[in-house]
Amino acid sequence: MLFTDRDDAGRRLGAELARYAPDRPVVLGLPRGGVPVAFHVAHALGAPLDVIVVRKLGVPYQPELAFGAIGEGGVRVISEDIVRRGRLRPQDIAAVEEAEQAELTRRAARYRAGRPQEDLHGRTVIVVDDGIATGATAAAACQVVRAQGAARIVMAAPVAPPDALARVGAVADEVVCLGSPPGFSSVGQWYRDFSQTPDEEVVALLAQSPRRPAPAEQAGVEVAVEAAGLRLPGDLTLPPGAGAVVVFAHGSGSSRRSPRNRRVAADLNRAGLGTLLFDLLTPAEEADRTNVFDIAALAARLAAATAWLGTRTPVPPAYFGASTGAAAALAAAAAPDSPVYAVVSRGGRPDLAGSLLAGVRAPTLLIVGSQDHQVLALNREARARLRCESRLEIVEGATHLFEEPGALHEVSALAEHWFTTHRPRPGGSVAGE
Repeated sequence: MLFTDRDDAGRRLGAELARYAPDRPVVLGLPRGGVPVAFHVAHALGAPLDVIVVRKLGVPYQPELAFGAIGEGGVRVISEDIVRRGRLRPQDIAAVEEAEQAELTRRAARYRAGRPQEDLHGRTVIVVDDGIATGATAAAACQVVRAQGAARIVMAAPVAPPDALARVGAVADEVVCLGSPPGFSSVGQWYRDFSQTPDEEVVALLAQSPRRPAPAEQAGVEVAVEAAGLRLPGDLTLPPGAGAVVVFAHGSGSSRRSPRNRRVAADLNRAGLGTLLFDLLTPAEEADRTNVFDIAALAARLAAATAWLGTRTPVPPAYFGASTGAAAALAAAAAPDSPVYAVVSRGGRPDLAGSLLAGVRAPTLLIVGSQDHQVLALNREARARLRCESRLEIVEGATHLFEEPGALHEVSALAEHWFTTHRPRPGGSVAGE
C-alpha cells in the first residue's frame, strides 16, 4: 500500500472511519504530520478538529525509553515500573518534566493561536497520525486523552508495523489502520511525498476546521478598590468555581484598560481563574512619571488592594505584573504576611524590587521576549537574586509588548499553567506537589 501524500492518506482513512460519524466524535491530529491526515478525517466525519500535544518523558540516560508522558491541562501519566527499574530519582523526573512542559506549552500556544482546546469529557475521540513507527508516541497520546476524560478512544493511522499496533491496542479501545505491510522500516517509505509539515500549515488547517464555539468572555463587575484612602476603579471577574484570583499590576494607570492585560485576563477567565484589573495610580498621579517608578508606594497600594480583595472572596490571590508593576508585585509578595501564592511578570522590571527580591516566597515566573534584549538581561539578573522557586521563560521572536502573532497567547498559556500548577490545595499543599 502506497500513499501519494498525507492528503491522499487522510481521504482514504476518512472513508474507513466514516462509521464513527453517528458518535459525533472529536478528531485529534498528532502534530505535525498527523494534522493534514486528521483534517480530511474530520471533514469526512463532520467532526471538530484539534491537536493532541503530547510530550514523552524520556529516561535521562536513555531518552528513547519513556517513563511517562504529559499533556495539556496538567495531565501526567507515569510508568511506575520503568521509574523503579530505571532507579529514577524524584529530581531526575522533575528535571525532565520541567523541560518537556515548557516545550508542550510553547507548541500548544503556537498551534492553537488562541483557539480553545476541545472538551473531551465523555466523548468518542479519534486520534490520528500519518503513520505509527514504534507506537510510543501514539500510546502516550491515547493515555493522555484518556486522562483528559475521553469515554472511547480510537487510534487511527494509514500504516504501521504489527508490533506497534499491538502496543497501541493495549491502551486504545480500538485501532484502525489501513495497512500493516511486511518489511516495515519507516513511515516515510509508504508515501511518495513525505515532505515535512510546517507549523504554519498546522495552524492554517486548524483555522479552516469547525470547532465548538469559544466560551463567552466572562462579564466582569465594576468595583471600587479601597487602597491608601482611595477608591480606585477596577473590574473583578470570578468564573463559577474559581479556585484563585489573579490581581493585575501595572506601573501606569493603564492596568484596567490595557488591551494586553485584558486579553491575558480573558484567557485566564476561560481557564477558570478569577481576575482583578484595577488602576494602581489615579490619572493625576500618573501624570507625574516619578510615581510610576515609586516601587515602595506601588507595592503598598497593591498590598492594600489585595487585603480589600480578601474581604470579597476567600480564594487565594496571585499577581500578574507588567512593567514597573512587576517590581511592585514582587515587593508586595515579599512581605512576611503576604497571602499571594504565585507571581508572573510579563516584560517586567523585577530588578527594581532590589533587595526585596530575596524575601519573595511565592513561586515566580518571569516572561520576556527574546528581542527585548535590555529587559531580558535585567530579568536574568533579578532571577539570580530570587530565593524562591522561579523560572525565566523566553518567548522567541517577541519584542517588549508581545505584539507579534501568537506571542501574547503564549504569555497567557505560560501564565495559566504557572497559576494552575502552583495553586494551593485544601490543607495547604500546592498543586503539582
